[in-house]
Amino acid sequence: MQRAARTETIKRWAAIVAVHVGLVLVWQFGVRATQLPAFVLPAPSDILATLAKTNYAWLDNTAVTAAEIVGGFALATIAGVGLALMFSWSRVLTLAVFPLLVTLNMIPKVALGPLVIVWFSYGIRTNILITFSLCFFPILLTTLRGLQEVEPDLLDLVRSLKGSRWKVFRYIQLPGSLPYIFSGMKVAAILAVAGAVVGEFIASDRGLAYLMIQVQAALDTPAMFMAVLLLTLIGIVLYLVVLAAERVFVPRDARK
Repeated sequence: MQRAARTETIKRWAAIVAVHVGLVLVWQFGVRATQLPAFVLPAPSDILATLAKTNYAWLDNTAVTAAEIVGGFALATIAGVGLALMFSWSRVLTLAVFPLLVTLNMIPKVALGPLVIVWFSYGIRTNILITFSLCFFPILLTTLRGLQEVEPDLLDLVRSLKGSRWKVFRYIQLPGSLPYIFSGMKVAAILAVAGAVVGEFIASDRGLAYLMIQVQAALDTPAMFMAVLLLTLIGIVLYLVVLAAERVFVPRDARK
């Protein structure tokens, strides 16, 4: 059974890789055959060639953006799960704070850009905060739903045995809510990249999105494509890390 499942997984990943490689080859030969200008649509080989140009500081800019993405995502995970737990413990707190969080989440994050610059100036911390603001609410919502989905009779049984709130959370609520937590984390992993890009567009002097703005003026389309590709790779890596953690902590039948 396990061998068959492993074979199926290998076939699936092989198909995914083959599709991507095929798309790149069609792109490469299509651009060469039509002789499109590089500023309109560069070939993949031209995009990769930009990595050799030291003036772009690819390594430093990628590290800055990755730090913003991972930092905002991690902070949102901790805060979202922690606040959802507090809401599950206190109905008064939920009624008082949750509607306010919903209202704050409706505010367009781009519109807050000028205010964020005034309050926190430029830098990685500001962009981490913007990334956090995009990732926080999905994790909070899914975690809260997971905590509420636990069987009431099971909770009553543990409480009747004098189980503390921490024990109820650790042994009952947390295992039952893990599929929901990871569902929120997968959504947040996608939003984290968008959050870092928004932050660098409005409040940054470093990073891949900031670099895109700089090379746009020179119509350096290959460098813009390379920045987008690196942003995509960071997002894919973060998403795969979440998937790997889900496989470790959540039973196969319980994954959402």
